[in-house]
Amino acid sequence: MSAESSIDVQKRIAAEAAIAEIEDGQIIGVGTGSTVNYFIDALADHKHRIDGAVSSSEASTARLKAIGIPVLELNYTGDIELYIDGADEATRSLQLIKGGGAALTREKIVAAASKRFVCIADASKLVNTLGAFPLPVEVIPMARSLVARKLVELGGQPEWREDVTTDNGNLILDVYNLDLTDASSMETQINQIPGVVTCGLFAHRGADKLILGTDNGIEVIE
Repeated sequence: MSAESSIDVQKRIAAEAAIAEIEDGQIIGVGTGSTVNYFIDALADHKHRIDGAVSSSEASTARLKAIGIPVLELNYTGDIELYIDGADEATRSLQLIKGGGAALTREKIVAAASKRFVCIADASKLVNTLGAFPLPVEVIPMARSLVARKLVELGGQPEWREDVTTDNGNLILDVYNLDLTDASSMETQINQIPGVVTCGLFAHRGADKLILGTDNGIEVIE
């Protein structure tokens, strides 16, 4: 078995630190991605403490069920206390880019339904300004070209993520070179384009806490 890379260690320790955020008897939201996979693995030893999970993707649902955690429908749980998820980029003001794994819409829904959103990430995800990572935008298939033209008008360079269909049956456009200095305004503008389901900017509803794994241990930003 190969040794863990430095990045993998950072992801794992951030994920394991997030276990301390859970209170007994909660239903928790669980996101998607490589760092969240470490969280789900760590959750296996604590599954008796929670009443179930709301999942943001089919992949996470399968992983949760495999360790015996009940996966519940958000329509029936109501608001949930805690959401744990990763990010592709995060700032110290707790704004995020998410959607590298194409689960951004369900992630945004679960985040909106959660009283607390704790983001877990390795140190490479912390940036001064969002936008080096291309911004994912989930679009209705028939609107792909229309949305792409509108994104060009906003200053971006959209690329269709071919051979990817979201869990909702939609497509992903990855948008390069957008000016995200005012991330909240850009989130609003993109989400108002007809045919956009949502974009991967988590600016209006960012994280409440960021747990970063670093080579020197855990750094917490609140």
